[in-house]
Amino acid sequence: MLIQRRGDSQIQLRNKFMMLTRQRADEIFDKVLKYSTADETEATMSSATFALTRFANNRIHQNVAEETASLSVRLVSEGRMARASTNKLDEASIRQLCEDALLLARLQPPETELLPMPGPQTYRAVARCFPETAELTPQTRAETVASVVASAEQDHLTAAGVFSSGNLAYALLNSRGMEAFHEETMSEFSVTMMSDSGSGWAKKTAPYWMELEPLELAERARRKALASREPREISPGRYTVILEPAAMLDLLGFMILDFSGLAVHEQRSCFTGRLGQKVFGDNINLRDDIFHPLQTGAPFDGEGIPRQRVPIVEKGEVKNLVYARQTAHKVGAQPTGHAFPLPNEMGEAPLNIVMDGDRASVEDMIRSTERGLLVTRFWYIREVDPYQKLLTGMTRDGTFWIEGGEVQHGVRNLRFNQSLLDMLAQVEMLGQPQRTAGEESFEMVVPAAKVREFNFASTTKY
Repeated sequence: MLIQRRGDSQIQLRNKFMMLTRQRADEIFDKVLKYSTADETEATMSSATFALTRFANNRIHQNVAEETASLSVRLVSEGRMARASTNKLDEASIRQLCEDALLLARLQPPETELLPMPGPQTYRAVARCFPETAELTPQTRAETVASVVASAEQDHLTAAGVFSSGNLAYALLNSRGMEAFHEETMSEFSVTMMSDSGSGWAKKTAPYWMELEPLELAERARRKALASREPREISPGRYTVILEPAAMLDLLGFMILDFSGLAVHEQRSCFTGRLGQKVFGDNINLRDDIFHPLQTGAPFDGEGIPRQRVPIVEKGEVKNLVYARQTAHKVGAQPTGHAFPLPNEMGEAPLNIVMDGDRASVEDMIRSTERGLLVTRFWYIREVDPYQKLLTGMTRDGTFWIEGGEVQHGVRNLRFNQSLLDMLAQVEMLGQPQRTAGEESFEMVVPAAKVREFNFASTTKY
């Protein structure tokens, strides 16, 4: 079967596609070394399969499948560095790639702070590859969507969303003996249900697709869509809010790059001058933990350095930052395995965030609230002040008024202007951490939270 990828004139035969394996990675790298005459050579390679079923207006309108492979070579020659990439893995293309990368390197200025490539490393194993996800069929996705649509139609709702699955293999090797390899599967189900005046939303991702529980997500979205009909307008102001995990995640995502050692060193982080200081409430604990059972990703960073578990906030105190090798060398710290592939201007970031929680449920938080709001999620979030982490954005797909410890009715969506630093100093209750997916940030393990004095600046008309 012939497939053609968007924006790519190359046509590939599907029956010739090969997922990357350790052995295949070694074979490709042998060819890279054969044609590279640089002082140091690094190759990153990947292959992926991805399939998606999209639905809207209570019907499937798109089903696509994609298979991709790529090779990226970074060369260092006489202190000069460059990277070149291709999706062609035949020997002639690999030879041309190495020649192009070397030519580019020779045109670059010398990298005075460039460190030698790291040698062999030892990695802790993570098991994140499930055949059931890799082999998920279009028929199974379509049957699942049909059940979700049937549920929506029973209540005269309109459903839209995505059901996707995929398989990824990734390798990083260099001429100093590094060999890193990782493979994992991933699946996602998201659904929005809409009535004439209300909407509800739910989303989840997981390496093992059965953990998505699409019908449970659809039921959650259905209940919110029905409960939010005919929303009432409330005045702007400061309210106690209960943020469901997706709402917490999309706010926290705007703070993650600030835990970069390079960002603090260059004074573009909100934590510049605050390392070792208490910034948040006593109940705020954050760590970067690639090995948490609800996390995903490779156990090594963009340079092949093993990722470490790093406590970044303990009892409200900014305890640690994360460091790439070059940043660590610059500031006299130890690398933590959080680098992006070189060359880059970002340095590093913690991308496997785990936020500690407590035993409270969202229902417990509602019962403890005399007057306040329940927020399903936010959208269109923008940063207003990067040093105070002042954010603005809007509520969406299920915002509810709480009074007397009960949800009373839906409310029209609100725009917020809120400092994230202040918000995390005003958290009164926390739920149990869960793997959470949103629309404004990457997946994290975070709890729901009850927050006092959350600032809403204006209302909307829907």
